[in-house]
Amino acid sequence: MFGFIWHTIFFDPVYNGLVFFIDVIPGGDVGLAIICITILVKTILLPLSIKATKTQVVIKEIEPKLKALKEKITDRQEQARAMMDLYKEAGINPFASILLMFLQIPILIGLYFAVSKGGGVPLPDINTTLLYSFVPNPEVVNMIFLGVQDITAKSLPIALVAGVAQFVQASMTIPKPAPRVEGETPSMKEEFTRNMQMQMRYVMPLLIFFIAYTLSAAIAIYFTVSALMAIGQEYVVKRYR
Repeated sequence: MFGFIWHTIFFDPVYNGLVFFIDVIPGGDVGLAIICITILVKTILLPLSIKATKTQVVIKEIEPKLKALKEKITDRQEQARAMMDLYKEAGINPFASILLMFLQIPILIGLYFAVSKGGGVPLPDINTTLLYSFVPNPEVVNMIFLGVQDITAKSLPIALVAGVAQFVQASMTIPKPAPRVEGETPSMKEEFTRNMQMQMRYVMPLLIFFIAYTLSAAIAIYFTVSALMAIGQEYVVKRYR
């Protein structure tokens, strides 16, 4: 059952999309094909992604109301219900970002295995048994991105760009932690929230850099394009929502 879901929903579509772009891109540049498949995936997820971005913006706006609510209601169950009512009133789903993140993880894994494993036939060879009837077998498969970088090898420059882009994205989406008030001891929950925000702003970009460099240039390209598209989307949503 898991194998059927994995191949039907994630791996086979990613693999066929990648092979399709390899075929239509002049020179069969796999790196450019990864950029195209990343843009396609992000476009498909765009409605959910925009919803998640709007949710983050609205949560920042209603943060004073949330803080007042937490101070007024101490019972955890009543507090949770009141918060959900406030989210509903604001027209947002606080779990939209989590859903988007969990959807992208298997897609990223699928892309990695599509390039490195190919269902038993790693690129540049094509596993024709996995191809849809309308996806042709490309005549040329070029593993050297822009004639410079082997996309199956590590790439420090592309991994650095991915990490920096992730840092910029995090800086735009994650609010700065509130400054500590001198003489006031923060609650455990406030300290936890502050630590999470700090980790997301600074640790996550380092983690993305480490993963991008450790795995391959293919994954670094995916992270870079994803972060750049997220930055553009964040700018547009904040300006025109």
